Amino acid sequence: MPPEPTAPTSRLNKRMAELGLCSRREADDWIAKGWVRVNGAVATMGLQVTPDARIEVDRRAQGQQQQQVTILLHKPVGYVSGQAEDGYQPAVTLVQERTHWNGDTARQRFSPQQLRGLAPAGRLDIDSTGLLVLTQDGRVARQLIGEDSGVEKEYLVRVAYGQVARDVQAAFPPTQLARLRHGLALDGQPLKPAQVEWQNPEQLRFVLIEGKKRQIRRMCELVGLKVVGLKRIRIGRVVLGQLPVGMWRYLGAGERF
Repeated sequence: MPPEPTAPTSRLNKRMAELGLCSRREADDWIAKGWVRVNGAVATMGLQVTPDARIEVDRRAQGQQQQQVTILLHKPVGYVSGQAEDGYQPAVTLVQERTHWNGDTARQRFSPQQLRGLAPAGRLDIDSTGLLVLTQDGRVARQLIGEDSGVEKEYLVRVAYGQVARDVQAAFPPTQLARLRHGLALDGQPLKPAQVEWQNPEQLRFVLIEGKKRQIRRMCELVGLKVVGLKRIRIGRVVLGQLPVGMWRYLGAGERF
């Protein structure tokens, strides 16, 4: 008889991320601390596991995770979302006690410890404004920017068409609007279908499920539009709402992307 096929294996940190337990980096940290057991035995770094392996995580890891924060910032124009570049400040520098929105309903209090490992989950161009997510939680980052992420991002985009800056909708061909929705390619790859519609005669509403660099601006260029202003107003089920420019709030305990 031929031997039975063996179950495929993957690295423990990858499997833990796939299960939504944590990020790969967190998994490595927990494994190094002896906080992870596989089939009852303390796990070692680099361990290969089968899909049916029983993975248990120490309560100390769960406690550590509960202290991690996710912050929603209304990024102004002129700040970069990631690392500082060309003399421009990263958006995370706006996360301070004095810029914490007083309309925040979360009961958390700000502490400098919350800045440790706080990183943007997705980009927002320097010349764009709106909702930017900064998180210490690898699970949130994976949900928003992981390879298999399908979370919607909604934008309001003010545009001009050649010399036309008013009532652009009347001048812009419907066939080009259809191309914005589906039919364009960037970097040699076709874009996924997008929702694109007129919000008013000078402003389009985009809903995307991908986030290539400067995607909306480049899409608009391909059909002869120039972006005059761009604002992200929603990520998944979380909306920018009344959050003022340059202010931030915590993701609430009951909020989910």
